[in-house]
Amino acid sequence: MVLLPSLFDGFARSVSMKKGKNQNNEMDGGREAAQSMAKDAKKNEMMLCSSGTVNSNKSNDFASICSKKGQKGTNQDSAIVWEKFGCQEDMIFCGIFDGHGSWGHIVAKRVKKSVPASLLCNWQKALSLTSLPRQLDTEFNSTFHHFDIWKQSYLKTYADVDLELKHHPDIDAFRSGTTALTIIKQGGHLVIANVGDSRAVLATTSDDGKLVPLQLTVDFKPNIPEEAERILQCNGRVFCLRDEPGVYRVWTPNGDTPGLALSRAIGDHCVKEFGLISVPDVTQRNITNNDQFVILATDGVWDVISNEEAVEIVSSTEDREKSAKKLVQCAMRAWKYKKRGIAMDDISAICLFFHPKLSQQVNFVKASALAKMAKLG
Repeated sequence: MVLLPSLFDGFARSVSMKKGKNQNNEMDGGREAAQSMAKDAKKNEMMLCSSGTVNSNKSNDFASICSKKGQKGTNQDSAIVWEKFGCQEDMIFCGIFDGHGSWGHIVAKRVKKSVPASLLCNWQKALSLTSLPRQLDTEFNSTFHHFDIWKQSYLKTYADVDLELKHHPDIDAFRSGTTALTIIKQGGHLVIANVGDSRAVLATTSDDGKLVPLQLTVDFKPNIPEEAERILQCNGRVFCLRDEPGVYRVWTPNGDTPGLALSRAIGDHCVKEFGLISVPDVTQRNITNNDQFVILATDGVWDVISNEEAVEIVSSTEDREKSAKKLVQCAMRAWKYKKRGIAMDDISAICLFFHPKLSQQVNFVKASALAKMAKLG
């Protein structure tokens, strides 16, 4: 297994300068190093936290972001794309967060800021503590080991961020929270971590040449049997209001709050003891040549746009820079005729493309051919 020396050494140098005699400062030093990387990434335009695009010079990755405020007040959605995540040329981080409650927009922004730095710090620590025995270092074992390190890092990160919010002196996350859907693309390896009902959908080419959707995440709603069982075992309640048939919510045992339409969230500490959890579902996928792009979007998109429709909208958008914007605009129009009389939700999307456009590939082949001919001439 490759331990990615540039990141590992960078962290080690930063930590060693900060920890001094107290070994307990090691984690703080690692976090500070990660936060410093985040500042540098933003300064060097490798991080995008608003509508726009990120185009990598070192890989074929291209990301488009768009977010639009709904009709419920402040836009509580938040998104981030970080190119060269952790100073790695082949790594990109994407995250989308959908806040709720009176402090939802603040919680979502805080989680967006905290998760990447905390994840880098926990990943570095996991790398430093683990190694694969030489006799087990096969391609399969290496991939599994690689994923396990990311999974453990993600689990600790989400737990740390949730606990940080609980004790934050300036943020009230008692009845407010956020979803947290993030992905790491490292070379041809994709790791997905999800809490809440934001969704990741992969567009891949089937055997008959058609572009089809593959949903990579679960929408964590309270009526999913496993989720409902956990909530009920913790004395929470799950039911729909009369005027909202089919919309299941989590309630406290003896009250009428908070009525949360999620079974997992960061924040919302008023129902954490009643079955709501912040544990992410962490999965992986090895990207193939058939896989074209992945869409990350909040439920403002998925409430009115199907997976198939989303893939069709993005793939048919000629200018990739406008792909996320086109998807968001289509969702806004769909709200008007599918959800009449209901205030439109905030709508946000990230489209991450894995390969250059066909025209770019053709131009590259032509350029290579011309260069070869010039050498022969």
